[in-house]
Amino acid sequence: MSMRQAYSTDMMDGEWHILEPLIPTQRQRGRKISYQRREIVNAIFYLNRNGCTWRNLPHDLPPYRTVSHYYQRWRRDGTWQAMHDHLRVRLRLASGRHAEPSAGIIDSQSVKMTEQRGERGYDAGKKIKGRKRHLLVDTLGLLLVTVVHPASLQDRDGAKLVLDQARRGFPSLERIWADGGYGGKLIHWVEQTCPWVLEIVKRMQGHKGFQVRPHLWIVERTFGWLGRYRRLSKDYECFPQSSEAMIQIAMIRLMLRRLARYSEAQQCCGQSRPTSTVQLDEVLAA
Repeated sequence: MSMRQAYSTDMMDGEWHILEPLIPTQRQRGRKISYQRREIVNAIFYLNRNGCTWRNLPHDLPPYRTVSHYYQRWRRDGTWQAMHDHLRVRLRLASGRHAEPSAGIIDSQSVKMTEQRGERGYDAGKKIKGRKRHLLVDTLGLLLVTVVHPASLQDRDGAKLVLDQARRGFPSLERIWADGGYGGKLIHWVEQTCPWVLEIVKRMQGHKGFQVRPHLWIVERTFGWLGRYRRLSKDYECFPQSSEAMIQIAMIRLMLRRLARYSEAQQCCGQSRPTSTVQLDEVLAA
């Protein structure tokens, strides 16, 4: 760790201890890494939370071209996805849940785009020109699948992209909750294609104004978590894949803090090796 003044987005030692084994090491060929990997990740977390441009990263962090290079490389080779999935399993086990979820909640959020080039569309319902973030989360609000697509794509069609990934990646799923926008033909498509039940959570009849609907508030809370990260206030990315990576990075930062708190609590209780870590080793070895 350098001697610079710390930012609020910097990883603590306990958080870095969790994340360090998941970051690719120096390649045998190619230019040697001139900057600490911890500082590179800290710079990416800074940009994601504060919403600055790459060029406006603080000068006491690694050069923006270096930071952007590793961000893009880890996006293309699946490092962000692997980090996210590993931390999600570890956090679920630490929370007393099974490694793989049996239920999920799906919803979407339309966001505006800047003048940046890239795919976009117009959401007539929300009157927003930009992109739509489709999330599938577990009952803890942790991200399972994210797909970013033009806002002009209907929720039912966008949900098929999400559920198709979930069908391949989460065979343990049994039930998914959604709001009324996902009813109709999508239910029949799920029955024919997916091995789980799509349950539509309807509004209470005769109730006026805002109401908290069972299960659906969980995914809305996840959108609220993402709203803390200013890079996600709009879609600034050229490619939908980069937008998906920024969402994963925000969730990685959130899960790191929670896991560090679990570790601190277990150390205070005198446990030398957390049970969740033992279970994690068994899951990864399977």
